[in-house]
Amino acid sequence: MTRMSGVLLDLSGVVFSSGAAIGDAVAAVADLRAHGIALRFVTNTTSEPLRVLRETLQGLGIAASDEHIFTPATAARGLVREHGWSPHFLMNPALLEDFDPPSGADPDAVIVGDAGRAFTFDALNAAFRLIDGGAAFIALARNRTFRDDGALSLDAGPFVAALEYASRREALLIGKPAAAFYDSALADLGTPAASTVMIGDDAESDVEGAMAAGMAGILVRTGKYRDGDETRIKPAPTATLADLREAVDWVLERR
Repeated sequence: MTRMSGVLLDLSGVVFSSGAAIGDAVAAVADLRAHGIALRFVTNTTSEPLRVLRETLQGLGIAASDEHIFTPATAARGLVREHGWSPHFLMNPALLEDFDPPSGADPDAVIVGDAGRAFTFDALNAAFRLIDGGAAFIALARNRTFRDDGALSLDAGPFVAALEYASRREALLIGKPAAAFYDSALADLGTPAASTVMIGDDAESDVEGAMAAGMAGILVRTGKYRDGDETRIKPAPTATLADLREAVDWVLERR
């Protein structure tokens, strides 16, 4: 049996929902740390900045620092700096605090996140025209849905797909399940992929992506999970469990 020494942990739908802890999640995270399991938080949330995610965890009583939370926005900021791009943003304005101030130059990159009600025709068309004109096309995430107010809502993925269809170009994906995103989190965690497990509520982005990167993948039946999600990916999840408490117990039995 492979010994587990590290955990990558999704946030929304796994640890908390609408700012409230899900079940025994706070104690479950504490148990991981008490047993010396290396832990990083990895999220595809593109509607809230890093500061808000950190403050949400801290408000629940979970110690967290910016360095231990991996988000698509912070990864994209590094990419923008590397290429010297002047981005056009199609996303929640709150996320702008995770990026450098605009340079004022003409946009040469389009960055798409969860814009919610701002996904209007005019906003999408402005992004399309830039992409069609040759601007770099960056997707912070392409999740299909997220759970909001107890029901599933459209996430950024359908709108990224619409821009890809119209422009005949494929977006560069920054967040989960992009291999580079998982590689960065694993490198910081410091544990081999084979002894690391990803715990999430999204079969595709969380579990399938992690398993493709060589990790174990646990799907929890909270958050956006829907009956049968575990059958929609191949290979199937390493385990499909009720919630984070059961997932942590699974990890601790194999530490």
